[in-house]
Amino acid sequence: MVEARWNGVRIAHGDDTVIVEGNHYFPVQSVDAALLRPSPTRTICPWKGTAHYYSLNVAGADNPDAAWYYPDPKPEAENIRGRIAFWKGVTVS
Repeated sequence: MVEARWNGVRIAHGDDTVIVEGNHYFPVQSVDAALLRPSPTRTICPWKGTAHYYSLNVAGADNPDAAWYYPDPKPEAENIRGRIAFWKGVTVS
């Protein structure tokens, strides 16, 4: 079982993560959507495509752009479609 935690709260958990470049991508259904806030931030990865971001709001604290996902990944990254990864202080263990 893998879980993601920030600010003392479990954000995601499950045993079906995909690891890409050292990051665990959780299935969207294993993430607590109530803690996610859409972000306008976008970045481009040459082989995965355009990443979209969420900010976290946990126990009254914000963590901007702490989660990302690829809604339309390139063919080489199709295995992360429908999955979310975390960074910026989110611990995954």
